[in-house]
Amino acid sequence: MFHTFLACRDRHAVNPTDQVARTGRDSGPGYGRSLLNRVQTGGLDGDPRLTHVVELPARAAGVTAWPDWAAPDVVEALRNTGISAPWTHQTETADLAAAGRHVVVSTGTASGKSLGYQLPVLTALLEDPKATALYISPTKALGADQLRAIGELTHEGPLRDVHPATYDGDTPAEIRQWVRANARWIFTNPDMLHVGMLRSHQRWARVFRRLRYVVVDECHAYRGVFGSHVALVLRRLRRIAARYGADPVFVLCSATTAEPAAAASRLIGAPCVAVTDDGSPQGPRTVALWEPPLLTTLTGENGAPVRRSATSEAARIMADLVVEGARTLTFVRSRRAAELTAMEARRLLTEVDPALAERIAAYRAGYLAEDRRELETALSDGSLLGAASTNALELGVDIAGLDAVVISGFPGTVASFWQQAGRAGRRTQGSLVVLVARDDPLDTFLVHHPEALLDKPVEATITDPRNPYVLGPQLLCAALELPLTEAEVDELGAREVLADLAADGLIRRRVAGRDGAARWYVTADAQPHDNVDVRGGIGAPVAIVDGETGRLLGTADAGRAPATLHQGAVHLHQGETYVVDELDLDGGVAFVHAAEPGWSTSARQVTDIAVDTLAGQHRHGRVTSALAQVTVTSQVIGYLRTLPTGEVLDLVELDLPPQTLPTRAVFYTVTPELLAAAGIDPRHAPGALHAAEHAAIGLLPLVATCDRWDIGGVSTAEHPDTGLPTVFVYDGQPGGAGFAERGFAQLRRWLSATLSAIESCACATGCPSCVQSPKCGNGNHPLDKGAAARLLAAVLAELNGPARG
Repeated sequence: MFHTFLACRDRHAVNPTDQVARTGRDSGPGYGRSLLNRVQTGGLDGDPRLTHVVELPARAAGVTAWPDWAAPDVVEALRNTGISAPWTHQTETADLAAAGRHVVVSTGTASGKSLGYQLPVLTALLEDPKATALYISPTKALGADQLRAIGELTHEGPLRDVHPATYDGDTPAEIRQWVRANARWIFTNPDMLHVGMLRSHQRWARVFRRLRYVVVDECHAYRGVFGSHVALVLRRLRRIAARYGADPVFVLCSATTAEPAAAASRLIGAPCVAVTDDGSPQGPRTVALWEPPLLTTLTGENGAPVRRSATSEAARIMADLVVEGARTLTFVRSRRAAELTAMEARRLLTEVDPALAERIAAYRAGYLAEDRRELETALSDGSLLGAASTNALELGVDIAGLDAVVISGFPGTVASFWQQAGRAGRRTQGSLVVLVARDDPLDTFLVHHPEALLDKPVEATITDPRNPYVLGPQLLCAALELPLTEAEVDELGAREVLADLAADGLIRRRVAGRDGAARWYVTADAQPHDNVDVRGGIGAPVAIVDGETGRLLGTADAGRAPATLHQGAVHLHQGETYVVDELDLDGGVAFVHAAEPGWSTSARQVTDIAVDTLAGQHRHGRVTSALAQVTVTSQVIGYLRTLPTGEVLDLVELDLPPQTLPTRAVFYTVTPELLAAAGIDPRHAPGALHAAEHAAIGLLPLVATCDRWDIGGVSTAEHPDTGLPTVFVYDGQPGGAGFAERGFAQLRRWLSATLSAIESCACATGCPSCVQSPKCGNGNHPLDKGAAARLLAAVLAELNGPARG
């Protein structure tokens, strides 16, 4: 194991002052494979943790001439930053935008997508001294990075009148006034666009009247309920711009995703054309898939085996890579994990060379901007050899020259995996990428079926702007900004939602204006913008307050609060650990205190589900699949306390009120005859269905851009609405988020992967890597791994037959 390996590494250890130069010399083709060989104890064939290795070849650059329409001063400014000529995808993006086409560029990490919008935007702003542009990003750090880049291009010469500026929640009041009056390229985020600019659009008339371009960066980040909110915010932006006589061109930048044109069109509500051929150069990469071993000394819930944690394994791999002089970035899932990974890597390196331990750091959101910039610079210039980061370094921030990336746990989507992997081996140098599997069904499946990760197209981004629980509040915001016309209502398919809002006295229809047309107006004194959190869930948020200081730490979705902020829950905030003292659902507040309990908590809840209406149904012999509107009733009954090793301490009981959730679900039923044919008698049916449900929840992110915490499930040997053994998987947001629809459409592929994940797991009777769930209300009982595999095999055999309705 790694601790033994590190202890005997004197023959490989290098002088820290020589490592940066050494890395540069050795980083050609084959470098990633060489690194991988040197961080193993027994070579490729002797290490069972290594499940797959693939070599990805280098890619040459595709270079073009500068477009004829681009302003010479803009071209000169870009050349002065070291860009001698644009790559093919940059020119194609810029040409389409300059021609007035909405365009999405969907290429790899560090492929220079920003040049594709910088050329047309800066040319327009230079040619028309009153023209304006907006830049919208999902994170402040990314927006600040892009503003810095534009600032370098416009700080002198003919472009100095562009006046780029930030407008976000941190912008002081006096600066906001200057931005409204003077800035011509404004860098903001969906939150401030919603609540700061659109709500008071009259004050921003100067900007909206001459708005030429809107840049939507990292648009693949807008998915689920967040993406649905942003889609409606962007529609509101387009209608307000039209009110002032503008028709801006949208330029969207995305990671490599499936159907980028369709996703971008759905996001902005207008047709987009996609640019997907990446013309940037790429060095060769070695990609390794790594599965931590099952531990023999510890057991989890119900005595199930647990694996060594991905965090610990990733820290060991990073330590070995640093010993080899490789500049390494390790991606982890949480802020606390970033701190723990860096700490463990430093501890391991201290055994080899204390000087190396000083060159490891954590990077996460919550740090001051100057601290983040200092870490980014240190990682780029080699004075910092290793960093453990949340996905804060996945988007946009330019870190060049890394030799290796370690990914601790599949990041949720293939798009995010390639974004993180793309941080290694910039331009032409060789590099190594290692994915370390978590104790999770999806991770288990991917490391044993590498084609599902490395060969499959990346996912399509799922949004549902017509979700009534999103659409209703957004309609009120739009109507307050500008009364809604009947044509707009029809375009959004919002008649039924508006009728409900009118019945609640929130909006009314009346004839007004010179044209005598009917319009929809919000009622007096309404302030709907304050009730919409574009990033959060649906409904009033729960405030998280430090009971000792009175400081507001943040907010949480009210629907998830009972499961995440119950009394005794461990809550993480910017790397600090708090324990919840009280949850007041009526008052919308959770009181916490700072503590380091040494364990994590996961809620246990019981759930019932009722089928309201069917939206689609297919019959395949003895199996019926369906998409339905459902009502989910759940109640948190307790929580598990679990040590970092995976060992379960105990179950603490709770008494919280039940909650109801109207949402959408995908489900399938089987007949008793199918169970009998699969060798599953009635006594084992509940365990088979339950295990199949858990594994399916873990694998749905393979076909839908969701996290397992975005969805839930129920299984029963005889559901009252179907009269048959049934497995449900439902969206965890009111009205749904589009995940169940995706599961219904991809049922065969989804359940086939679920079966493969169960069969791939080396455990005997079930564990967290296959059929156990960290949020099971029944304490992961009953579960029957073998019967679940036979059930799924029988279901798939029926699904592969012809559909009958």
